[in-house]
Amino acid sequence: MKSPLSVYQDNIQRYQTSLSNTKKKLFASSMLRLAVFLIFAFLIYLFSSNTALVLLFVFLCIASFLFLVARHTDLQQEKEKLKQLIELNKTEIKVLDRDFHDLPNGKEFVNPQHEFSQDIDLFGNRSFFQYLNRTALASGKQKLADLLSSNDITHIEEKQESIKELAKKIDFRQEFTAVAKMVKAKIKSSIILDWFSNYQAFVPSVFKWLPKVFSVVSLLLFIALSLDIITWYYLGAWFIIGWLIIGRYAKKVNEISGYVSEIQSTFQQYHLLLALIESNSFEAELNKNKQQKIEIKNKKASVVFKEFSKIIDGLERKNFMIFGQLISGFMLWDLWKAYELEQWILTYSHHTEHWFKAIDEFDAYNSLGGFAFNHQEYTFPKIQQNKAVLKTTEAVHPLINPKDAVTNDYQIDQQEFFIITGANMAGKSTFLRTVSLQIVMGNVGLPVCAKTCEYSPIKLITSMRTVDSLADEASYFYSELSRLKFIVDEIKNDKYFIILDEILKGTNSTDKAIGSRKFVEKLVGSYSTGIIATHDLSLCEVANQLPQVKNHYFDAEIINDELHFDYQFKDGICQNMNASFLLRKMNIVDS
Repeated sequence: MKSPLSVYQDNIQRYQTSLSNTKKKLFASSMLRLAVFLIFAFLIYLFSSNTALVLLFVFLCIASFLFLVARHTDLQQEKEKLKQLIELNKTEIKVLDRDFHDLPNGKEFVNPQHEFSQDIDLFGNRSFFQYLNRTALASGKQKLADLLSSNDITHIEEKQESIKELAKKIDFRQEFTAVAKMVKAKIKSSIILDWFSNYQAFVPSVFKWLPKVFSVVSLLLFIALSLDIITWYYLGAWFIIGWLIIGRYAKKVNEISGYVSEIQSTFQQYHLLLALIESNSFEAELNKNKQQKIEIKNKKASVVFKEFSKIIDGLERKNFMIFGQLISGFMLWDLWKAYELEQWILTYSHHTEHWFKAIDEFDAYNSLGGFAFNHQEYTFPKIQQNKAVLKTTEAVHPLINPKDAVTNDYQIDQQEFFIITGANMAGKSTFLRTVSLQIVMGNVGLPVCAKTCEYSPIKLITSMRTVDSLADEASYFYSELSRLKFIVDEIKNDKYFIILDEILKGTNSTDKAIGSRKFVEKLVGSYSTGIIATHDLSLCEVANQLPQVKNHYFDAEIINDELHFDYQFKDGICQNMNASFLLRKMNIVDS
């Protein structure tokens, strides 16, 4: 597989060439439209005395102009897609260079009540979500956040196969994202689905055939007029009859027209997304399942969506000034298209939820596939069920620049609890977040930043960033106790990997030491697995009474009056603390 950087550079060059050609086609299209208008204007002027020919030229001019407008619109869409593709590849190159801090950070998904989302830099500025996310749709972004937060430990190997396959489908992923970015959704898909399910049809079934008959009669009257068989009065009377019929339903037609015009962009682009999904061949089971969600009998979902978009286009034509007035009066156009719209809703609306869901899932999983492609050196955890919950070599946090990364090997077994001590800034919190993110990434099906990784799937729960709440009149200590109570309640009902960072900070040292020890003893007694980081060396004595508890540390050394960290995960208890050294070094206290 080619390196990500070379792929993105080649893509930019290829798409820029295509964009240049499309711009030339757009210019030619504009000139052609102008030429057609001038030619027909000249013909109408030249034969102005012949009413029949003038009417024919007007009709041909409108038909030609509508065809050319549609063609020009397609070229504009292609131009916009190519611009999006170029920007996508530029973004990927920036992210490869660790420049991703202007991307959406997903801070709206941070939930203090969640098992881990607040604690591990999953969402927010400089977060894993910000690094990973390439979704183009708001609903796809929500789906990606749900996947990361789900704590779902089922079907992990199937998820891995899905991501591996999508990693290789670079063109599919990028074209899907480019098209999705062109969706100017004004209304959420959930609101569209609610509208469909509650819609009450109002157009009588007679309008299945009446507009077509009315249009034929109108055409015959135009021919008769051009042959001087009838006068303008008959044509005018027929036009008034048409408007009287339309006027009876005008209010409801305008209401439905106003609503569908708001969702038109969604359907215009979604049919292209569905076509992309339909036209691709997938081998991974999860991808095939997502693809099958959009299948219906007899017709492709993309064709059905395109039909709906065309019906909306047709209904919108009633607003084309004089042209719209004419087709409404002579063809009952408003009711014709309103009837078709209602029939589509009655026939297909119950499928729409599956189609929206499939699009959202591919939007989310494309981000996961892109991450796997960008990190070909990462490893997919080997999923198994044995005594080791997590056994990994050369692991590091994925947000640390590889140039600065210090890797670590570790193994933590079922019902084992690590107590980690260490100096300030020595790497304890980073290690906790590395392990936490490995579990989250493993559960989602992503490759992890390690040389090897064996993983027995387990849910994650943490207490690392407790905050007080003035609004709720909750002190820091009470908030922390509430979090610990939440953990105790959750582990009664399910199996979790528990990660704690310096618990009971809101009380005095003696109380903290006693309380922390009792809490660790309770967790070990519940056969839990996890890690706790602390500065309290007395807590390490628990390992003397409980064989399930293991002591580890991160060290710091003072060499030539400078503080040095090796960020290595070691067995034992830390003996070197650095708070007093830092206070002196920064001239906060005297030597």
